[in-house]
Amino acid sequence: MILLQSHSRFLLQTLLNRIQNLEKCIELDHHWVEFDDVRYHVQVSMKNPHILLLSLSLPTPPLETVFVGGLPFGAIEAIKAAYGVIVQILDPPRDGFNLTLKLNLSKLPQDEDQRHTLLVKIASVREVVLGAPLRVILKHLASRTVAPDIDQFVALVHRPNESFFLVPQQAEKVTVVFPMRFKDSIDTVLATSFLQEFMESRRTAGLSNAPPCLWSQTPPLELKGVTDDALSANAGFVTFVILPRHVEGRKLDRTVWNLSTFHAYVNYHVKCSEGFMHSRMRRRVESLIQALNCAKPDQEKTKKTPQTRSFKRLNLKDSRTNSSS
Repeated sequence: MILLQSHSRFLLQTLLNRIQNLEKCIELDHHWVEFDDVRYHVQVSMKNPHILLLSLSLPTPPLETVFVGGLPFGAIEAIKAAYGVIVQILDPPRDGFNLTLKLNLSKLPQDEDQRHTLLVKIASVREVVLGAPLRVILKHLASRTVAPDIDQFVALVHRPNESFFLVPQQAEKVTVVFPMRFKDSIDTVLATSFLQEFMESRRTAGLSNAPPCLWSQTPPLELKGVTDDALSANAGFVTFVILPRHVEGRKLDRTVWNLSTFHAYVNYHVKCSEGFMHSRMRRRVESLIQALNCAKPDQEKTKKTPQTRSFKRLNLKDSRTNSSS
């Protein structure tokens, strides 16, 4: 199975190209959209070639989520901790965006490896912003404490008008619940089968240290009190139990990203499975057509030869002779 990368490949390539052509004073103005309706805008003017403006638009949050100043709670602190003095947060952001960052490219490290590492981190701004609340809660789990001033359950946006839920009420574990929704009926059937197999694969010996995973058609009891609209799901509910060993050291970043993009991960493999089945059906139809063509009898080419007749021209004397005889 394929895991999605945490950084935007197009954004990283744009930053690398800009660094290589920093002295050419080339104007940039790029717009693009990535999965889960996350929109980017990169702009560089010819007057300030060393200043790059990066704007980010997040998915529309549902009513149960909590945004502070248009961003998930903890996002501002996470940005400052990740980028330091290289990045400045503009307030207010550009129209139509939740966040606008001002990057001073002249302050990047001179060492090539350090510069590339920092650029990859900047290209992962989606993970830094959307994963900020999850990171705060899981950091407390790593230290076996409960985050203060946290509700019984926390709703985090991950798709337009859709959220998943965290139950951080115990110091030894955090329960994460995903209501799985799909618009297409075929995707719903494939996702249900995929998630059931996903749960069963957890029981293999090689995945014994992975977080416990459960799938059910009904909401788990931990979400008692959540509105019915927030729990509407046509492909069931997936529950993960995150333990302290899953967020120790470098595992924290990987766990935050995998949980933040779990629905996109499932949707990606559902679409791949659908495409694979379509290609198998096309190959099967082609083989059946070929078999039918081979079963047709060979048509014998019959040559129709016309019957030849010869005629003899008779004169008047011959006709009289034939008539008298």
